[in-house]
Amino acid sequence: MNVYDFQVKDRVGKDVELSSFKGKVLLIVNTATRCGFTPQYEELEKMYEKYSEKGLEILDFPCNQFKEQAPESNEEIHKFCQLNYGTKFPQFGKLEVNGENAHPLYKYLKGQKGFAGFDLTHKIGPILVDILSKEDPDYAKDPSIKWNFTKFLVDRKGNVVTRFEPTHNLDDISKQIEALL
Repeated sequence: MNVYDFQVKDRVGKDVELSSFKGKVLLIVNTATRCGFTPQYEELEKMYEKYSEKGLEILDFPCNQFKEQAPESNEEIHKFCQLNYGTKFPQFGKLEVNGENAHPLYKYLKGQKGFAGFDLTHKIGPILVDILSKEDPDYAKDPSIKWNFTKFLVDRKGNVVTRFEPTHNLDDISKQIEALL
């Protein structure tokens, strides 16, 4: 089993087989429009512009599970991202990444790569630790997605290579993408 075995809904509700991305390096991201990490859209778009012709696809999955920071409709989210960040990478329909209704793709991704820890030198890192440890002192032992803009890097064969928490340095992510291209 690999990422290509899953089907998702695009932003208008049409089924998309992830096998249509075979041979590409994928960066799969759960996003939100009203999050402290939302400005990462700008850097993600720069990555996409730099590497898409070499075989990178960024797959954007909006998610409203973290403090309801993506309350808009799929179309409103799409317009927001295009207007504010000029995003051109594929954006899919909102889905859940944790819990009983978690999408099978995200169940698989979490099973492949668990929580990797926050970068505490990032200004939001200690804030997330504080929020999550109050809710669950053992949160770090759980492979669940902890926040918006968690990223999974997938190689050209559909294998999950690594997981990046939202506080991870985007320059380092670019280097790891380059290594796979």
